[in-house]
Amino acid sequence: MKSIAVITGTRADYGLLYWVIKGLHESHDFQLQLLVCGAHLQAQFGETRTEIESDGFPITRTVEFSCNTREPAAMSRSTGEAVIGFSQAFSELEPQMLIVLGDRFEAFAATQAATLMNIPIAHLHGGELTEGAVDDCLRHAMTKLSQIHFVAAEEYRRRVIQLGEQPERVFSVGATGLESLLKEPLMTEADLLESLPIDKFDSPFFLITYHPETNAADGNGSVEPLLSVLDRYPDALLLITAPNLDRGGDALLERLKQFSQPRSNAVFVESLGRRRYLSCLSLVDCVIGNSSSGLIEVPSFGKPTVNIGDRQKGRLSADSVLHVANDLEAINRGIEVALSEEFVEICRGVVNPYGQGNTSERILEVLRTLDWALFDRGKAFYDISFDCPPDEEH
Repeated sequence: MKSIAVITGTRADYGLLYWVIKGLHESHDFQLQLLVCGAHLQAQFGETRTEIESDGFPITRTVEFSCNTREPAAMSRSTGEAVIGFSQAFSELEPQMLIVLGDRFEAFAATQAATLMNIPIAHLHGGELTEGAVDDCLRHAMTKLSQIHFVAAEEYRRRVIQLGEQPERVFSVGATGLESLLKEPLMTEADLLESLPIDKFDSPFFLITYHPETNAADGNGSVEPLLSVLDRYPDALLLITAPNLDRGGDALLERLKQFSQPRSNAVFVESLGRRRYLSCLSLVDCVIGNSSSGLIEVPSFGKPTVNIGDRQKGRLSADSVLHVANDLEAINRGIEVALSEEFVEICRGVVNPYGQGNTSERILEVLRTLDWALFDRGKAFYDISFDCPPDEEH
């Protein structure tokens, strides 16, 4: 039985990893080692480790590190602390593989530790682009540190190969987040209302998730244009969720709470959890913000997304996604288009470019049939032919 460690640091990546974690937990071929860290352990972000425990998954280790996001150097220090914490955990647990998802600094820290300890790494959701976030370069770095790659689309597979990865080690399996849409029953409207401080789902119903834009000059990209636009919709129900644990996240969290508190039509929640979030998606009129979920999961519900700014720039998106500048009038126009009958009809017929939702089974099947001896042979760089203009200037 192979021992496989899985890292989760936020409510978002846990939702994406849920079915992979569940498959490993129930498998007779693998022993799950679940390492929980980051925002899961922080009260201001909902202390979502409790959701993991209520799902029945034993937490093998918690990895603690500071989570101050108010200054640029803080994230670097947190990453260093996380590398130490993961190194200690890996020394004790001796996993035979590490599974990491995406591009966050916690997963990057775990990847660094595993690489220097010769632990093979399987990376999920590589090859993607998010030009407005520092996550973009972390994701590509994690690709180069990994031995096996599970990507969400063929375009991303080509990009991982372009980074020098052997084609036979890169598997296009679809997006992990779509699996819950097929396998998990949604809450009834009555149960959902009972679980939230809401009397009824008014129309329009906006679900808002806005994260720091970490490549912006001010460290987060201002949320003020969005908040000003939302005040133009006093009759709308505004369900606002907490931002990620990123640089600028603390200040953004406080501003969203400050905005929500005096407004009778606004409700702030630290975390909806996977099932409540998906259940809300089935009822919303529009998803607004800059979360990857607006591009990956929301199209499967046939609902519009207004994607603001550059955080998700470069990522594949369906025709139901409206990309707008982080500007008051651009955001307002985007919402107007999203609510129009013509665009609502377009959204109902979109095809999600991220697959059909059988991702975890495909990942587990690859791991079961994998020749694990390939990890003993190192990793060769895969060169591709391409035209490159000469550096005539030098």
